[in-house]
Amino acid sequence: MLPDVLTLKEAAAWLRLSERALYDLARARQLPAALLGGKWLFPRALLERWLAARAESEAPHRTAPPPVLAGSHDPLLDWAVRQSGCGLALRSGGSLDGLDALAAGQALAAAVHLRDPDSGDWNAPAVAQALGHGGHVGITWAWREQGLLVAQGNPLGLAAVVDLARPGLRVVGRQNRAGSHVLLVHLLNEAGLRLEAIAFLSEPAMAEDEVAAAVADGRAEAGFGIRAEAIARGLDFVPLVRERFDLVMARRDFFDPPLQALLTFARGAAFAARAARMGGYDIAQTGRVAFNG
Repeated sequence: MLPDVLTLKEAAAWLRLSERALYDLARARQLPAALLGGKWLFPRALLERWLAARAESEAPHRTAPPPVLAGSHDPLLDWAVRQSGCGLALRSGGSLDGLDALAAGQALAAAVHLRDPDSGDWNAPAVAQALGHGGHVGITWAWREQGLLVAQGNPLGLAAVVDLARPGLRVVGRQNRAGSHVLLVHLLNEAGLRLEAIAFLSEPAMAEDEVAAAVADGRAEAGFGIRAEAIARGLDFVPLVRERFDLVMARRDFFDPPLQALLTFARGAAFAARAARMGGYDIAQTGRVAFNG
């Protein structure tokens, strides 16, 4: 049995490549790999997924994915899917879940907001790692404000991510595969804090509106989420990050009628008015190609 994490030599033997060829692919970020302590390491599960995605992209025939939009929860996206009549079904299990569903052919597109901790780039590195290079495109849905949701008036004076570690402070978190959770872990690492330093509620919020509800109901003093949900619940908001929220799909599926119906609706006046009322969104780049994977 192969280990879960392969060395360069083990991965090269498994892929039947020379070590030099695999080294060049890893340096070019063309397959899932991590450079730790001067050595390249390869997560076997991601490598298997990458290889399967490459094989699928080169196959002459494939089964069309179902009209499902998987991935991260976003209230503006939820509203637009309903109002546009595009026919997409929503499966909001988090950004990483969305990429898994896309890789498995269980979704037409995935909604993601994942920042690469090394480059600071949004979504493209995570998509390349999960799906491999070639065949996918990222379409900008919106830029959003992420930060701390706190009670009206911010009575505890929370101002930065380090404040979440205050003794006695109850924090509502998100599920592990949510993009908001991944981003919060990055911010805590940058601040020199471990996730265990935060007193999270026992049950994570499964969507953005659940974060706001927990703070509004007094079950938590703070949560990490988007400005739009703070406004909807009459909460105060401490901005920390401006993030790009993308829709990722196979390039050949971009012109699929459900996706085109959704993106056409997002260019209209009703969509712009809704985004302005909700707050915390910048839709100037909505519908533009953010990256080609």
